[in-house]
Amino acid sequence: MRQPNLSDVALFASVVEAGGFRAAAQKRGMSASSLSDCVRRLESDIGVRLLNRTTRCVTATAAGERLLERLRPALLEIQSAFNDLDDDAHRPVGTIKLNVPVPVARYMLPDLLTRFLKLYPGVNVEVMMENTFIDVIAAGYDAGVRYEESLAKDMIAVPIGPRRQRFVAAAAPAYLAARGTPFHPAELEDHELLGHRFESGKVGIFEFEKDGLTFRIPPRSQLLTSCHDLKIRGAVAGLGIVYTFEEFLREELADGRLVPILEDWWQHFDGPFLYYHGRRHIPSPLRAFVDFIRAEAQT
Repeated sequence: MRQPNLSDVALFASVVEAGGFRAAAQKRGMSASSLSDCVRRLESDIGVRLLNRTTRCVTATAAGERLLERLRPALLEIQSAFNDLDDDAHRPVGTIKLNVPVPVARYMLPDLLTRFLKLYPGVNVEVMMENTFIDVIAAGYDAGVRYEESLAKDMIAVPIGPRRQRFVAAAAPAYLAARGTPFHPAELEDHELLGHRFESGKVGIFEFEKDGLTFRIPPRSQLLTSCHDLKIRGAVAGLGIVYTFEEFLREELADGRLVPILEDWWQHFDGPFLYYHGRRHIPSPLRAFVDFIRAEAQT
């Protein structure tokens, strides 16, 4: 006996329940002849006649009745499973694994995830902070957050967080009093520039833009680190100039521990995107998160 096609099994059950091919075909949205062919293929595969066909009616044979009696609970369970998938769109259950850059994890996700998780108590979220440009889908994540220049073309991208961001250059008042305040990026040649080394080993460049002019200056100072907090503490202590996400320096700028410099030259850029593979089935928790983010953007 050949392995039967499960679709043919479901069609056979629908014929018996409807009492004929024509009525079953209408419910299934197919022709009666196509439906009859599927049932004949099932009978051929299992080597047993399942239906008695007359010009007046179609009934199950004794073997067909026995088979349907055994299959009916399984078919109902399959239908229930698909109904549950539909329910998941409103009551999702499961885990979302996200890979995000440090600024997003520290300053954008906390409030966003708090509101989302309170709205969907059946969802769990795992967040890994990473600034390197890995293939997050291949690494087992459901989605990632990156900036536009790092997005693959076959991904679906949804804006998340502020739509415009900028880097801010700043230094401690004591440092500027001792070394002078630069008013043009070219003057940074004479200053200590606190550097950042990424996980990939690459060192970040100080890049300033204005009126079509761009200055790219490599950092040089006594301190080079992959830790944002250490770099900021060094700037507050007077070790040099720091250039990083505005969110990282908000408190220090607000209380005067750091002073902004070269404001006309700060680099502005588009905010980050949540991205995921568009060709794969989207799990209901991720779908709920995407819908939530889109709704947040409209408020």
